[in-house]
Amino acid sequence: PDIGPETGLIGIHTGGVWLAERLHQGLGLKTPCGTLDVSFYRDDYEKIGLHRDVKRSDIPFDVEGRPLVLVDDVLYTGRTIRAAMNELFDYGRPQSIRLAALIDRGGRELPIAAQWFGATLKTLSGPAHHEPTARSMSGPTGALSTWRSELPEATIIVSAISVSPRTSSTFTFAAFMSTSASSTTP
Repeated sequence: PDIGPETGLIGIHTGGVWLAERLHQGLGLKTPCGTLDVSFYRDDYEKIGLHRDVKRSDIPFDVEGRPLVLVDDVLYTGRTIRAAMNELFDYGRPQSIRLAALIDRGGRELPIAAQWFGATLKTLSGPAHHEPTARSMSGPTGALSTWRSELPEATIIVSAISVSPRTSSTFTFAAFMSTSASSTTP
């Protein structure tokens, strides 16, 4: 299978962490979930400086020879994923690295692609800076996680992330997108 009990799931701060925790719980992996903050590995560090809320990276397992899945909320240029891979190799040489992302925005500047993603959003030209919000709830039918982001061209609400613990290889994301009025006017 693509995902086995020894697979290491690693969420990228901040949006990928809550998603990785949900997927880890749903897949029933025995390897603890890890987290990465790639602030010191970004290639634009000298240009934009250090983010004021740097988190601690925590990988509570041996990376050497282990299959890994990086988890992030939004895949855009690919530079965050490149930074995450650079940091991971400081911990050791993994067997493989795969990527799960909630939203694929396109606009890649590096040859990086997600093996699992919930929705694809083609954005207007130019970067859009946004701060997504996330929340999670548990109920009698299981867990519901919601991610919301306001972009210039759309409001994206993603929820109902489910996984298949039986096969340990299926991620299912449900995404809902509402296009803003400004992007639909002729």
